[in-house]
Amino acid sequence: MPTPISSNPSLNKEVLARIRPDFLEFAKKPVIMDWMIGIRRKIHENPELGYEEFETSKLIRAELDLMGILYKYPIAGTGIVGYIGTGKPPFVALRADMDALAMEELVEWEHKSKVPGKMHACGHDAHVAMLLGAAKMLQEHRNDLQGTIVLIFQPAEEGGGGAKQMLDAGALDNVDAIFTLHVSTRHPIGVVASRSGPLLAATSFFEAVITGKGGHAALPQHTVDPILAAANVIVSLQHLVSREADPLDSQVVSVGKFQGGGAFNVIPDSVTIGGTFRAFSKESFVQLKHRIEEVITKQASVQRSNAKVTFDEKSTYPVLFNNKELHEHFRQVAGEMLGIQNVVQAELEMGGEDFAFFSEAIPGLFFFLGMKNETQGPPQSGHSPYYIVNEDVFPYGAALHASLATSYLSENPAKDTSAPEGSSHDEL
Repeated sequence: MPTPISSNPSLNKEVLARIRPDFLEFAKKPVIMDWMIGIRRKIHENPELGYEEFETSKLIRAELDLMGILYKYPIAGTGIVGYIGTGKPPFVALRADMDALAMEELVEWEHKSKVPGKMHACGHDAHVAMLLGAAKMLQEHRNDLQGTIVLIFQPAEEGGGGAKQMLDAGALDNVDAIFTLHVSTRHPIGVVASRSGPLLAATSFFEAVITGKGGHAALPQHTVDPILAAANVIVSLQHLVSREADPLDSQVVSVGKFQGGGAFNVIPDSVTIGGTFRAFSKESFVQLKHRIEEVITKQASVQRSNAKVTFDEKSTYPVLFNNKELHEHFRQVAGEMLGIQNVVQAELEMGGEDFAFFSEAIPGLFFFLGMKNETQGPPQSGHSPYYIVNEDVFPYGAALHASLATSYLSENPAKDTSAPEGSSHDEL
């Protein structure tokens, strides 16, 4: 790829405008495509859980070194923040998550996970490969960038709140906007989906230990039955959505864990239940949390039992909110590349994503990248041991990353060329 160099900002805008449509074609060439596939397969064979992505991080840093891209490490343990461009405003970020899931891969193929009980079953290996592919193309045009593109390689998306840790560590200092993608089996290749405003719900998990008094099941009058108390608690929790929530305000309370007792004729001393709750507004989420604790403790009390409720703060994510202006920018850029008919409105989902911490702090945009392959039979959703990534999607993800970032910089020039103290990065 040629690397036009100019000190004329208006000329650089013209150069970038000409380059952007070519990102997809260039990303399809073997020099980029095969390279991305190779990286993804290396990561897939060696999956690492949240905050344990040491080898994954090492591989990423080695590739950044080969490209001559400067970066900060470690951020939030294993995270990396790279920089391409002038080192001065404006700053726009692109993010990829790195962690795998604690599950056994059941797909039999040449590059199956080599680590028992661990698997990339949500496409994070693909996300890393595509962001590195974008970085490779962007680095070729670093002299044309009127600002700085920040590469965020984030640990622990799967329940570890890695985005929050990176945010607290200053990964987005001075950054004006951030984009990310997630591969999706709902849409075919060449189709992307997003929406303005809320996209994914605020989420959290709770656990309650309900304690009574155990004894023989034939003599219940001498016991305080925590199983009965837990059963009443679970039924009462369902009323929070069906009878207290506005029907037009989507909320979920689900109990998925019930552990108590080990014999048919013994009433146990205690029972543990756990579940998740979700909502699309901060107010509803806070109210739901308050009422869950209240219902569990008071219903247990009615049954002469005690209850202790805990919430998993690490896995508590806010609503993922897409900025309106960035969504319009995304539609324009993706429409030019793929055709506006292939930029569709995403459905609201009750799933959660810790990118929400980023989009809560600064304007952000999250979109789904279609990768459905009809020839492979019914697609398996994320978090399935049979999950398969369609590697043909890689050029689309890399090109969209690169196009979204370069066009953002060209359309949002720095208001003042003399950057204030502390707003530039020493790495550059």
